[in-house]
Amino acid sequence: MELLPRELVSNVFSRLPAKVLLLCKCVCKSWLDLISDSHFVTNYPLVYNNLRSQEEHLLVIRRPFFSGLKTYISVLSWNVNDPKELVSSNVLNPPYEHNSDYKYWTEIMGPCNGIYFLEGNPNVLMNPSLGQFKALPESHFTSPHGTYSFTDYAGFGFDPTTNDYKVVVIKDLWLKETDERQLGYWTAELYSLNSNSWGKVDSALPLPIEVWGSSRVYTYANNCCHWWGFVEESGVSEDVVLAFDMVNESFRKIKVPRIRDSSDEKFATLAPFEESASIGVVVYPVRGTEKYFDVWVMRDYWNEGSWVKLCSVGPVPVIYKLVGFYGGNRFLWKDNNERLVFYDSENTRDLQVYGKYDSIRAAKYTESLVSLHRGNEFSHKCLSCTLVPDPLLHDSEYLISF
Repeated sequence: MELLPRELVSNVFSRLPAKVLLLCKCVCKSWLDLISDSHFVTNYPLVYNNLRSQEEHLLVIRRPFFSGLKTYISVLSWNVNDPKELVSSNVLNPPYEHNSDYKYWTEIMGPCNGIYFLEGNPNVLMNPSLGQFKALPESHFTSPHGTYSFTDYAGFGFDPTTNDYKVVVIKDLWLKETDERQLGYWTAELYSLNSNSWGKVDSALPLPIEVWGSSRVYTYANNCCHWWGFVEESGVSEDVVLAFDMVNESFRKIKVPRIRDSSDEKFATLAPFEESASIGVVVYPVRGTEKYFDVWVMRDYWNEGSWVKLCSVGPVPVIYKLVGFYGGNRFLWKDNNERLVFYDSENTRDLQVYGKYDSIRAAKYTESLVSLHRGNEFSHKCLSCTLVPDPLLHDSEYLISF
């Protein structure tokens, strides 16, 4: 192998799973240097994941039982060209101290270079392909004097200028004296993986602004994370997008054209477009078992006047809420029976996983060599997790309970 050209060895390594490459690092110094090279680490996900173009892979979180908060984290896989082939699933076993009914997650964000953020108790960064699982420290920052926070929304992304993964959290404000919420007013704090600590965000939010919530689809574009919100203009609610730039650590309000008549009648879900160079919104009815949906895209991310209606798709049967978007006509839906359904050009596929109490979330799964280890390993403690076969998949007794 030492006599082979470096480019050839690199090409062979790019076809191997991340965990196999970790073992290859231990073979010899030249392999260690090649696999650790920043250029190889950056390009590995593009090459390896493109080789699996005939397969789909999802990272899914869900609470499968009526009782308890225990969250299952699983990787689903299936062949896109064989509709009869069963979906395979492996469950990620968190480290022992985080594997109980009292540890749970409600949102999944990623992938960002193969790294994922799970929002819950505790907040977690992880690289499942390397088996790395890192619980974030608790923030010690308090709300401004005379206020407290009841609701918060998170965003996750990467700062390429400092090679740092960051989590931003915006929190609403409640007045302690009157126990009333300050409508449209928020405070923000930021976690840095490099320092393993939280800090206040100095940038002012474009207040007042209301936030509908975190998008079920991870919407990260141009180093910015996004939330769907609205502002009151002359007594009329107008939809807007709130963005946070991970590099400049600043907020921005993006105006949106009138793309729906009523929030009571239509859902609006943010999604990334143009290979994450811009953002868009998928609009679809709240009611009905067969739905049409409109796709709007911001052609130029830095130009608020560049919104256009890209297409309308449908009718799509048996859908409830959008939980994933792959571009084109490929969507992930949660149906009225809490099942995860994949839609691709008028074909639907039941992925055979369920989540109670609106708990199911999904994101595209990618292999990655990006490590969560940073600096002092004692203060940046990163635990190990493993993937095991899903005990609930194809379990007839469990499926009957739904």
